[in-house]
Amino acid sequence: MRLGILGGTFDPIHFGHLRVAEEMVEEMKLEKIYLIPGALPPHKERKPITPFHHRLAMTQMAAQDSPVLETLDLEGRRQGFSYTIETLKEIRQIHTSNLELFFIIGMDAFREIKTWKDYQKLFDYANFVVIKRPGFPSQELESFLFSLGVGFKKDSDSRNFIIPSGNTLIYKEAILMDISSTHIREMVATGKSIRFLVPESVRSYIMEKGLYRIYGDS
Repeated sequence: MRLGILGGTFDPIHFGHLRVAEEMVEEMKLEKIYLIPGALPPHKERKPITPFHHRLAMTQMAAQDSPVLETLDLEGRRQGFSYTIETLKEIRQIHTSNLELFFIIGMDAFREIKTWKDYQKLFDYANFVVIKRPGFPSQELESFLFSLGVGFKKDSDSRNFIIPSGNTLIYKEAILMDISSTHIREMVATGKSIRFLVPESVRSYIMEKGLYRIYGDS
């Protein structure tokens, strides 16, 4: 079984997230991708975020538009900060055998991985699919990987890197949509339309619940 994970604050989830997920299902030949909203992301502790139940509901609505996307509330059921290492362990426990797991992450977020809990152990639990981002030259990836102290070795036949655990780090390109959750929240706060930036069900939910009317207010 080949499964993908795409996590995030999803405040709100938008077409940029969904398009990357859809492409990676096809590119990596995955059976499905789990969308996992972070309940209490440690890196967001000083910034107000929308309550988890709203972000979970919007992500579930968005996932309904694709047969290969599914939302998991794993992090909402755990106490304290939402650490990726705990999520990967839990998914491994759910799927006890014959699982090939792919953790999908943008290059911008991946460059901050040294600040994550037990970051060196993350590569024991999943393959990593790092999505190319503007402003982050691909040639910088190799030197950054070697600085992690994990023991990456470049695959001579590809742009991939082999991890001592037997997993692989794969560098991929995807259609990049210039959409950000921050910008969407700002637009709602100033009364601008967010139609065609998020699924219609998500847009309707935001309007119905009065989310983001005052930017930064959850």
